[in-house]
Amino acid sequence: MTITAEIPRPVAATTPPATGRTRIPGLDGIRALAVIAVLVFHLLPGALDGGYIGVDVFFVLSGFLITGLLLRERDRSGGIRLRRFWQRRARRLLPALTAAVLACSAAAFLVGGDVLVDLWRQVLGAATFSYNWLDVLRGGDYFDDASPELFRNLWSLAVEEQFYALWPIAVLGLCLVRSRRLRVGLSLGVAAASAGAMLLLSLLGADGSRVYYGSDTHAFGLALGAAAAFALDARPAGGWGARLRRGVAIAGGVALLALVLLARMLPTDGPVVYRGGLVGVAVLATAFVVSVAVPGAPLGRVLDLAPLRWIGERSYGIYVWHWPVLVLALAWVPAFDFDPQGRIVLAVGVTLIAVAAAAISYRWLEVPIRERGLRATASAWADAARGSRGGRGAAITASVVVFALATMACLGLLTAPARTSTEAAIAAGQAAIATHGSDSRDGGAPAPGALAPGQAATDEATAAPLQAASGPITGDQITAIGDSVMLAVAPTLEAGLPGISIHASVARQAAKGPTIAEKLRARGELRSVLLIGLGTNGVVRAADLDAMIAAAGPGARAVLVNTQAPRSWVKGVNATLRKYAAARPGVVVADWHGAIHGKLSYLGPDRIHPGGPRGGTVYLRAVRAALTELEAGG
Repeated sequence: MTITAEIPRPVAATTPPATGRTRIPGLDGIRALAVIAVLVFHLLPGALDGGYIGVDVFFVLSGFLITGLLLRERDRSGGIRLRRFWQRRARRLLPALTAAVLACSAAAFLVGGDVLVDLWRQVLGAATFSYNWLDVLRGGDYFDDASPELFRNLWSLAVEEQFYALWPIAVLGLCLVRSRRLRVGLSLGVAAASAGAMLLLSLLGADGSRVYYGSDTHAFGLALGAAAAFALDARPAGGWGARLRRGVAIAGGVALLALVLLARMLPTDGPVVYRGGLVGVAVLATAFVVSVAVPGAPLGRVLDLAPLRWIGERSYGIYVWHWPVLVLALAWVPAFDFDPQGRIVLAVGVTLIAVAAAAISYRWLEVPIRERGLRATASAWADAARGSRGGRGAAITASVVVFALATMACLGLLTAPARTSTEAAIAAGQAAIATHGSDSRDGGAPAPGALAPGQAATDEATAAPLQAASGPITGDQITAIGDSVMLAVAPTLEAGLPGISIHASVARQAAKGPTIAEKLRARGELRSVLLIGLGTNGVVRAADLDAMIAAAGPGARAVLVNTQAPRSWVKGVNATLRKYAAARPGVVVADWHGAIHGKLSYLGPDRIHPGGPRGGTVYLRAVRAALTELEAGG
C-alpha cells in the first residue's frame, strides 16, 4: 500500500527539523540504560526493584523514533508508504526473534520438564505478536515466578507492534491537521486515553495481567514518545535558543535522576504502579528523551559514549535473548536461585550468553536482512558458499545446526506437558484433601461428621478444652493449617501421618490463621497438636501464632514449618518462627528450609513448592523430626 496524497509540511522549518537527523546522538545510550535496568531487575532480584520500568522507557523511545521516521518520510515524499513501513518493521524484528525462539525452544527440549509447559501458546504469541493478549486470556502475571514462561518478555514486543499496526495510519491523519499544536495535543489525547484506561481498570479491580499487558492500557508511553516527535518536528533546528536548551537539559537531568530513583524503589505490585506510577515513568522518560534529542544536547554527547552506543545498537537482541536464557539456566541449575554468590555467577553467565547471541544475530542476521532483505541476504550467503571450500563447509555446518534446532524445537512443542509440576502437585493436594474430608478454603465447610457452626457439642470430650496428648504423636492428633506449600505435600502428609486433618489453601497468609483456627474450634475439629505452615506469602506475627495456639486450648502444642522461597521476607519469617519457638514450651520448628536447601531440584519452577513426591518426602521428614522433638518435651 502506497500513500502519496499531498500532506501539509511545516512551512517554518527552513532547516532540517530535530526529527530529521539521520542519527540522534545519545538515543542508543538511552536504549543501553533501559536494557541494563531490565537485566538487573531479572537477573539480580532485589538489586533494582523497579528495574522493569526500562520497558516503559523503551516504549517512549520507540514511539519517538518511529513517529520521527514517518515524519521524515512525509517530508521527503509528501506521503507515507505503509507497506514499506511494515516491511521495514518485519526486517528489523523478525531475524533476532526467529533465532531466539528457535534456539531457546530447542534448548528447552533438552532441559525438559516445566520449561516446556504451554510452549505452543508462547511460540504462537511470538509469531503473531499477540503474546500479551494470549497471556491475558491465560491469566498470566509478568511478576509471577510460580510458572516462569520461556518467552514471557515478548509481551512488550506485542504491545509495540500492535500499536504500529495502526499508528502510521493515524500519523497520516494527524499530518492533515495544519495546527502543529493540535497534532501534539491529539497525540497526548491518545496517551491520556490509554493512561485513563489503566487507571479505570485498576480502580474496578481488574486482574493485574489485564491492566499491565493490555495494548490499550499500556500504550501511553508509545503515544507520549510520538507526541514528543511531533513537538520537535514543529520546531526548526535553529529555533533552540541558549536559554531553552539549558532549561531542557536541566529538565532532562532531573527526569533521569527521578527515573533512577524509581528504578530503585517502585514496587512490582500495589495500586501505585497502575494508578500513576507507570504513567509518571513515561512522562519522565519523555522529558529525558527530548532533552537528549534536542540539537547539541549535552546529555546526548554523554550518552553517546562508544560502550553505551554498542549496547544500545544491540539492545533489542539482548532483551529478546536474556529472559529465555535465564529461565533455562534456572531450570538446569536451580541452586543458583538461592546462593548469593551463585546468583551473581548466574547473572554474569546469562548476560554473557545473551550479549554474545545478540551480537552474533546483529552481525550476521539483523543488519544484512535489514539493509538488503531476506532474499538478497540468502542469495549473498549462497554465493559465498559456492565461492570456496571454506564457504561450503560453513554453509553445510549452518544448515545442519538449523535443521537440528528446528527438529528439537518441534519435538519440544510435541512433548510439552499441559501444566507445571507445581500446578500438578497443588491439584493433587486439593484432590487428596477433598477425598479425606479436610478443607482447602479459608475456614471452609465442616468435614463429614463434624459439628456444624453454632451446633452444641453433645460429646463431653468434644466440648471440653483440648489437652496435649502424651506419648507418640499420631496423625489423628494433628490439625494442619497451611498455604499452598502444605497443599502441594498433602498426599505425602496424609500417607505418612494417617488421620491428619489438613486445612490448606493457595495464597493464604498468616493473618488468616487465627480466624481459621477459631472456626475449626467452633466446629469441634481443632486438635491438640497444630502443624502451622504459613509464611510463604508474607510476614508472620507472633500475635497470630499466639491466637492460633490459644484456640486449641490449654496444653496445646505446635510445630511451625519454616519457609523456603526466593522472597524478601523469608529470612525475617524464619527468624520470627525460630525466636517464637525458643521462647515457648511445647512449640518447635520444622526446618523445611534447611532440609530442602540442598535438594532444590525437588522443587518446581518457582523454587517454592515441591514439584513431586521427592519434595513431599523431604517435607514429611522435617515434620517428623519436629514431632519427635515435641514428643521429647521440646
